[in-house]
Amino acid sequence: QVQLVESGGGLAQPGGSLRLSCAASGDIFTIDAMGWYRQVPGKYRELVARITNGGSTFYADSAKGRFTISRDNAKNTVSLQMNSLKPEDTAVYYCNADGKVPTVGSEASYDVWGEGTLVTVSS
Repeated sequence: QVQLVESGGGLAQPGGSLRLSCAASGDIFTIDAMGWYRQVPGKYRELVARITNGGSTFYADSAKGRFTISRDNAKNTVSLQMNSLKPEDTAVYYCNADGKVPTVGSEASYDVWGEGTLVTVSS
């Protein structure tokens, strides 16, 4: 069992900054990657940024140059530094982690989500 807890959401003005953090706990064993997704009502949940165990990163076009994802593998945490925020960034942001756990004679994969943290960018 793996659980994720997000923090850092809140209200920011356009052009401002927020830092989201996510901590994983439980029977983690091996986390392959962690990422941040966001969703607004009536829209699909979209990938914002993702980072692998080895440090490879992916950013959505909307996040490039403004957001930075980082991780601490030893502490099983991932953060998203969001700068130059825009009203369009307003959404519920979800932390995601995928990894592997050992099983008898094989292994199993997991894909877990946090409950989400609301980011509102408004004047």
